[in-house]
Amino acid sequence: MLRISPAPHISSKVDTKKIMWSVVGALLPAFVYSVHIFGGSVIFITLLSVISAVGTEYLFGRITKRKISVSDGSAVVTGMLLAFNISANSPWWLPVVGSAFAIFVVKLIFGGIGYNIFNPALAGRAFLMASWPRIMTSSWAVPVGGGTLSGLPTASLDGVSQATPLTLLKVNPIQSIVESLNSTYMLKALFFGNVGGCIGETSALLLLVGVLYLFIRRYADWRISLGYIGAVFIFSGMLYYLGKTPVIPLFHILSGGVMLGGLFMATDPVTSPVTIKGRWIFGIGGGVICVLIRVWGGYPEGVSYSILIMNMFVPLLDRISEKSIFGR
Repeated sequence: MLRISPAPHISSKVDTKKIMWSVVGALLPAFVYSVHIFGGSVIFITLLSVISAVGTEYLFGRITKRKISVSDGSAVVTGMLLAFNISANSPWWLPVVGSAFAIFVVKLIFGGIGYNIFNPALAGRAFLMASWPRIMTSSWAVPVGGGTLSGLPTASLDGVSQATPLTLLKVNPIQSIVESLNSTYMLKALFFGNVGGCIGETSALLLLVGVLYLFIRRYADWRISLGYIGAVFIFSGMLYYLGKTPVIPLFHILSGGVMLGGLFMATDPVTSPVTIKGRWIFGIGGGVICVLIRVWGGYPEGVSYSILIMNMFVPLLDRISEKSIFGR
């Protein structure tokens, strides 16, 4: 006798809780190293962000009498990623407000996990940027060892000793600065982690180490990451040879939030396409937009907005890239 039951008909031992806590684990190497180079303020900022995210989701569930699902780890991931997108020198209330906004407005109002249109952490960062741009773009934390911009000409550091490499490129793109940013010393510092910036912009190497586990377990799709980072590299390389940007492609992919965004933000399963073709388009489109903002925009960074823009096109990408059903 055949047993008839409603969909879904495919079961798996992998659930949301397992995926989200795996993401938390994948972020830990970069987090620990950030504590090492920026100090204990990283722990303080990250804890405030996570507590705010979890607390907001818990209170919403209690007030609306809905199922409380803070144990699935999604709020913890949002809190960590929001903290990774701000400076260790941020005032204590910044991560609290940002995480509360990310969870309440971007996630819960839309129906909770699985229904949000935008990546909550990135939308929270965009909200903070629009509300307090001066705080979000100044007073960057300097590595304890003083390696932020060491190696650059002394004259170039006047008044911008706490600037990130991207900010320095935008506000003072003189020849000596450009040569230093393109130097092997700077590229090594960006790759291994010894520059000022957001908490999550510490080490490209450790971000890669963390996400490798997610790729192996298939909790994140490498196609999106490769499409995004690859598009940044190729498009910025084209503009470099055309004389539109003075820095080499390696600087673009290692500086700022390209690695963090391309590896951990763009791959969010809720706000990225479900089809393989759609994921390639999503990643490549985001990378191109990021470079456009960096080169011609007034803001030195373009990762957050590039991914948020592509989030809006996910339903369209899924529709135009879906495979035809057999017989239709």
